[in-house]
Amino acid sequence: MIMIDLPSSETTLPEATRILVVEDEQVIAINLRESLESLGYTVPALAATAAAAIAKATELRPDLVLMDIRLKGEMDGIQAAEQIWQTLQIPVIYVTGHSDQSTLERAKATAPFGYILKPIGEKELYMAIETALQRCAREQLLLAVFRSMGDGVIVTDAQHRIKFLNAMAEQLTGWTQAAARNQPLTDVLRIVEPQTQVPVLDRWLEMVLTSAEPIYLEDDVLISKQGQEIPIADRITSLRDSRGNVTGIVIVFRDITQQLLAAERNLAVERAKQLEIQMVEMQRLSDLKEDFLATVSHELRTPLSNIQLATRMLSIILDQFGVLAKESEAGSVALGRYIKILKEQSDQELKLVNDLLDMQRLNAEAYPLDLSIVHLQSWLPHLLEPFAERIRINHQQLRINISADLQVIQTDIHVLTRIISELINNACKYTPPAGEITVAAHIVSQDDRPVNLSYLAIAISNSGTSIPDAELERIFDPFYRIPQGDRWAKGGTGLGLALVKKFVGYLGGSIQVSSSATQTCFTVCLPLCS
Repeated sequence: MIMIDLPSSETTLPEATRILVVEDEQVIAINLRESLESLGYTVPALAATAAAAIAKATELRPDLVLMDIRLKGEMDGIQAAEQIWQTLQIPVIYVTGHSDQSTLERAKATAPFGYILKPIGEKELYMAIETALQRCAREQLLLAVFRSMGDGVIVTDAQHRIKFLNAMAEQLTGWTQAAARNQPLTDVLRIVEPQTQVPVLDRWLEMVLTSAEPIYLEDDVLISKQGQEIPIADRITSLRDSRGNVTGIVIVFRDITQQLLAAERNLAVERAKQLEIQMVEMQRLSDLKEDFLATVSHELRTPLSNIQLATRMLSIILDQFGVLAKESEAGSVALGRYIKILKEQSDQELKLVNDLLDMQRLNAEAYPLDLSIVHLQSWLPHLLEPFAERIRINHQQLRINISADLQVIQTDIHVLTRIISELINNACKYTPPAGEITVAAHIVSQDDRPVNLSYLAIAISNSGTSIPDAELERIFDPFYRIPQGDRWAKGGTGLGLALVKKFVGYLGGSIQVSSSATQTCFTVCLPLCS
């Protein structure tokens, strides 16, 4: 027996380090026990077969196992050592008198904590045990850190076979460490590009083999064993030996679902703030626009009224005194024509100003309502009388149809006059010669309206025109005019129908328009008190 210098009494020896000896030759097993005990270790049991070794290790949970590689029975020492480490995490040192290449390769594949050749010297035995225990302590500490991490951690060998998963990696991938061990990494960690679902891990693994720096990935998706898709951020690092050879891969990844949700919430809050700012700005611009329209309209109204007064005075003078300054009759005709043009233009501009003021008051809900009793049977024909001459000159026909049971209604007669007049004017403008304009009024009931109300329906239709379907939704927009061969051929400001809709809504009613190949009809529906 070889004698070695043992640590002095002042040196702290391993406290009750328990070592299981697995050796099928009893004499060698007893010698190993004596050597271990003389070194200050405890041998709780001896085992002669692989099955006995596994059973004793499971029962006694020693700190280390000295394992003979060649054992009698169906299982040898290498298989037993691999099972003990995988299930119990107990370090194993191989002990053998054989050192052929194939045996060494098999033993190396199980990543043992040491390898001792027979005959065994106590010095070599002591150094191998202490080295194995220190290495195991470091690895156990590292494993404890990995297990407690909030990120998933996967470690592979150089062939990308799984060697370790921590608890978070098991939770995210859906694989247990026992099931994943020695499986290809790409089978356990299925990472794809979110939009295309194309696997991306192989490409990153090729890159990390040629890079000494970690590769950081964002916006990937992990597909778990159960098919759940989890957004992750991950980092891939290669493990290298002293010569720079890749010995494995470490992948650290985390679930970023909550991070993405928080980012979306922050983005939504920011968008809401921006929208609020835009709404405030739009309101400010709208107020400025309304103030501008009101100011400009009032400023224009006075000079236009004066121009109208001047044209009326000129017309009177021309009628009473004939040709001013004894000019020729042709000059008188020309002057009369220019006065007429000036009057028509000023009338049109004044109407625009009045419409703008009305629109501004309606938008501000500051338009006063003055309810009164209206006798439709006499009022409606009287309202249409001013249009009779225009209809006659255009060779058009006007038909009025008022239901006999429609006698008296209560409404704002000024607003109703504006509505009907604008629609009649519009019908006259777009009805061709020999065309027909029809005004019909009657009481209707609507099942989807309150039962204590009845409704006045006034339909104004004209023949010979058609409004394209694409334009029907826009004809009530301010300043919008239906495109035609000459956009401005019919004149007008584009405010008439917009004001009609505003006035109808102000009376609590509704307006619809329908158009066929030969006829267009506007129907105004107003609620009436029962």
